[in-house]
Amino acid sequence: MSEPALTAEEEAAPRGGFRSRHALLKRLADLVSLPGSRVNTFERSVTGDLLVEMLRLASHDDRKRVAARLAPLAEVPNAIARMLLRDAPDIAGLLIEQCASLSDADLVACARDATVEHRFLMANRRGLSEVVTETLMSFGESQVIEAVLRNGTARLSQVAVEGVVSLSRTERQLCAHLLKRPELRPSGAYVMFWWSGPDDRRTILQRFAVSREVMQEVVEDVFAMAAEENWQDPVSRKALQFIERRQRNRAAIDKSPYGGLEQAVEAAARNGLTREVATEIAYLSGVKPITGAKILGDPGGEPLAILCKATGLAKSDLAGLWRSMRRPETAEDGSPDPVWERVQVTYDMLAVDRAQTVLRYWNWSLSSALTPALLRAIRHGEEDDVDEYSAPERAAMLALAENFGR
Repeated sequence: MSEPALTAEEEAAPRGGFRSRHALLKRLADLVSLPGSRVNTFERSVTGDLLVEMLRLASHDDRKRVAARLAPLAEVPNAIARMLLRDAPDIAGLLIEQCASLSDADLVACARDATVEHRFLMANRRGLSEVVTETLMSFGESQVIEAVLRNGTARLSQVAVEGVVSLSRTERQLCAHLLKRPELRPSGAYVMFWWSGPDDRRTILQRFAVSREVMQEVVEDVFAMAAEENWQDPVSRKALQFIERRQRNRAAIDKSPYGGLEQAVEAAARNGLTREVATEIAYLSGVKPITGAKILGDPGGEPLAILCKATGLAKSDLAGLWRSMRRPETAEDGSPDPVWERVQVTYDMLAVDRAQTVLRYWNWSLSSALTPALLRAIRHGEEDDVDEYSAPERAAMLALAENFGR
């Protein structure tokens, strides 16, 4: 059998011993690239093992040439793939971007063992699975996470989404990208609302402020059942309170010294918003004082519009509350204040039922979820230990963290 002639590429390689090494690397790479009809699995594996040993001592250019040769293959020996995936980013990137035969296990191992540059390249790979994206995002690297969120072919797990929601509290640029993901659920969007910018808040309300009409139709007869039981079951009572159409607290209205929500708002507009009046407005609105405080203290003002729309307050009542907090209605040049304008637009754009959904979720997550363990977690910044908490507890932990000196 005659020896194969040197190719033009091999002829152009450096003279001396390195020339033979270059030729051998190319021949072995060609051999493992042959189809299954020409070389069996064991032969390919043995050749791959030999190629790995040579690549350990090969130059950067030689390793890159081998990677470029192997990247398009339908099958790459595992030992070679494992080695090249941990090589310099420009070498590993050839396989990460082009090699369709890489398994989730290969990609996860690379993400764990390699550098942030490798993870960034991987974040742009087509068709990433939930296992891979969860691993990539677990490092908390903003540029990698943003690349994954931009990757429309990548799939995200709910664990990964919750992690990004948490991170977005400090990495605000992630909010806009996260809001474009189909995996984001209302629970994550509602809590992210508190630290989102005006445009992202508008997107959240337009996309996630859903109606409860279907739930109300399905459980309509259950209200009568619960009433017959004198509302003794706390589980069903809490759920039905979330679903029901009425927002205001009738019991609080009967006990209120103001006689009703409008009268309390009028008193605030006339005398200023004191702690006592704010607490009374919260009770009359059917929310807990801590939820009311979060809404009234929000610098953006949109939550106040949601509170007023959900409780059936008129736009004039919204203006009265705005003045009671000494918030400006006009700018220094006499034009309408942009924040006040945005608050009014928020009030106009929301239907009552949808505003109630947002308000009740906030109240559910910010008040009923505040167990002693959760409060300790908020105070001590134990966001990493969230698996033991329920969805509303995690929402409360995130939204209230800044209220506890974080």
